[in-house]
Amino acid sequence: MKFNYIFTVAVAAVLSVSPVLAAEFGTAKEAEGMVAKAIAHIKADGKDKAYADFTSKKTVWNDRDLYVTVYDLGGKVLAHGQNPKQVGMDLIGLQDADGKEFVKERVELAKSKGKFWQEYKFTDPVTKKILPKSMYCEKLEDAIVCSGIYKR
Repeated sequence: MKFNYIFTVAVAAVLSVSPVLAAEFGTAKEAEGMVAKAIAHIKADGKDKAYADFTSKKTVWNDRDLYVTVYDLGGKVLAHGQNPKQVGMDLIGLQDADGKEFVKERVELAKSKGKFWQEYKFTDPVTKKILPKSMYCEKLEDAIVCSGIYKR
């Protein structure tokens, strides 16, 4: 009887913590939703305001490990929710930890597909470790609007 009680309490503790741990990180569905909201914000309020909002860390555009990045079709950063120093920089040749030119690939995918998921490695803003990342992007006129998740 005592074992059943201890087992039940242990299971309840694990189940109560699991949603909290899962809620700590964004999901693929949330990344897609963030891109949809970002595109709606650009259309409603204009590029200048929206890009400034995405770059500011004090907004709803930074949610756990989810944030918005925007590139032009030449690889220049127009907005970046985790690194405002990159705004204005041409990163077309930027490579990930494996040497993959992920910005160049992103530009090519935007031109050929319009909407896509992309795989590469990047520094996770929560753990500060380089992790595999899946980035969801949509082409909007002459820009690529993205948000991604880290694979743990």
